[in-house]
Amino acid sequence: MRAMERLEVVEARLQATSQDYENSKIALEEAKKAFDEIKAKRFELFDKAFTHIREQISHVYKDLTRSDQYPLGGQAYLDIEEDTDKPYLSGIKYHAMPPLKRFRDMEHLSGGEKTMAALALLFAIHSYQPSPFFVLDEVDAALDNANVDKIKNYIREHAGPGMQFIVISLKSGLFQDSESLVGVYRDQEVNSSRTLTLDVSNLLFPVFYLVQSHGEYILTNF
Repeated sequence: MRAMERLEVVEARLQATSQDYENSKIALEEAKKAFDEIKAKRFELFDKAFTHIREQISHVYKDLTRSDQYPLGGQAYLDIEEDTDKPYLSGIKYHAMPPLKRFRDMEHLSGGEKTMAALALLFAIHSYQPSPFFVLDEVDAALDNANVDKIKNYIREHAGPGMQFIVISLKSGLFQDSESLVGVYRDQEVNSSRTLTLDVSNLLFPVFYLVQSHGEYILTNF
């Protein structure tokens, strides 16, 4: 009788253990399926964004570096460092070659060349999922007048009702052609900021520039 009782207990434990095993297998399959779906979705989102940005970076960089002297502009492209089914875990290599310059690593470019390359990448990324506002904080600090003019022209060409640029700048080349000005200054008597508005001409594009001059900030509008 004892042997039979023990056998029944062991059989019950075996049955419970077998059921737990089957439940674990089902949970494992469900978890693996969910993981594969997320992995596939992650790859799809990354590939969609990367493909768009990789296509745009060449056009944007050409637009930013094109001039009368170099009408073709420079070349820029993106590469994934490793060929893998998980490209989002690999590094991305960014190459930029200014007009008539030989290929070199990004760290060997000048400050101005790095700035133009960085802005091209920034504009290309922004083109994937554009936002209504674009803020640039003293991006022209390392640029000469020619490149400042290229940035200004690019902003004017791409600004519109659904796209406003807010730029903090130290260069007069970015705001001297604006059509309206808003000056912000400190009123010493009341120890508070006040504004002055000057309508230079009709407003064409909703582009705003915040300019620092002698410790004061002036907001200019193209």
